[in-house]
Amino acid sequence: MRPYVLINSAMSADGKISSFLRRQVRISGSEDLLRVERLRAESDAVMVGLGTVIADDPTLRVKSEALRSWRLERGVPENPLRIVADSRARTPPEARVLGPGCIVAVSRYAPEDRLKELSERCEIAICGEDRVDLRELLEMLYRRGVRRLMVEGGGTLNWSLIEQGLVDEICVFVGPMVIGGQDAPTLVDGRGFPENFQRLELESAERIDDGLLLKWRVVRSA
Repeated sequence: MRPYVLINSAMSADGKISSFLRRQVRISGSEDLLRVERLRAESDAVMVGLGTVIADDPTLRVKSEALRSWRLERGVPENPLRIVADSRARTPPEARVLGPGCIVAVSRYAPEDRLKELSERCEIAICGEDRVDLRELLEMLYRRGVRRLMVEGGGTLNWSLIEQGLVDEICVFVGPMVIGGQDAPTLVDGRGFPENFQRLELESAERIDDGLLLKWRVVRSA
């Protein structure tokens, strides 16, 4: 068993989630940012890859006091669990995502000295041999009560989850800009499918701010 997995992202009109500099780019408008905040508050856990931690240094916490209170009224912590998929334990020890309520998932190849340093700031979960076994990680999260997992990037983590059939829904805000660049990260990077591409079913399309919010259901192959 695993949680329901939702990938949420913002991308430019040409499909980029950042520039070739791989630094945070503001794509969403204020209304979409509020939507993302609500999604985060409704989730049991939020997950990102190491690249997102290095590029954006996100907190992955719920900023809205009203939404934190809403979570407390439901009998759950103010913030969802924060998960970082980081096979070699390269998360900077000063990263803002760390702290109580954060789990860094690593492989058994992660250096002991890095694990010792990170274990002072967060919980460590060893899943997989040379890279994080995402299926094992999701099963572990399910056993811990996580039923809804929100994934906030980046493109490599998105690819790994989609490739392994671990995604149920993809929600993307398409912003009114062109970023360009053959080396700029996209919504889904990784090796890519040579054929038998992953099919999606469009559930809704809604104008938000000056962009378009698209929601797709992932179609399971027969």
